[in-house]
Amino acid sequence: MKATGIVRRIDDLGRVVIPKEIRRTMRIREGDPLEIYTDAGGEVIFKKYSPIGEMASFAGQYAEALGTSTKLSVIICDRDHCVAAAGISKKEVLERRITPVLEEIMEQRRTVSYEKSENHLALEGVDRNILIAVPIIVSGDVTGAVVLLSNETSEKYEESDLKIAAVAACFLGKQMEE
Repeated sequence: MKATGIVRRIDDLGRVVIPKEIRRTMRIREGDPLEIYTDAGGEVIFKKYSPIGEMASFAGQYAEALGTSTKLSVIICDRDHCVAAAGISKKEVLERRITPVLEEIMEQRRTVSYEKSENHLALEGVDRNILIAVPIIVSGDVTGAVVLLSNETSEKYEESDLKIAAVAACFLGKQMEE
């Protein structure tokens, strides 16, 4: 654990303010759910909660099915990191942070499609461009995205790939609502 040197007091309602610098660095936005952990040593730990992360193994199976049917690399992300992948080295992408480009796509709640020649990276440190990105919406809130990536063998997507990605995002969203 890394010390920040920042100290905050709990107010009379039991609240504590997380400093803006930490919220910005950790990508914690207003309304984001946080899990609270404690340990025997008296530590209280706040961790960003990811509903998609809770179903990572299921998302991984879904990514495999998508990759097989589209012949493209697939990643499924929460609002911050890649949680599942297919058609690309999992070591290379799992737990990588999403790029501001993908974050903006999710914020705007829009489906996008690009040509391979356009430079729109999905994950930091991974040289794969977004071909299709569809936000996953749960109870009106964006919780992640289904992203089809360019790879060595596929530089284009089919119109059916766009529809399959949209169905996947909708299905994952419905699964998280239950």
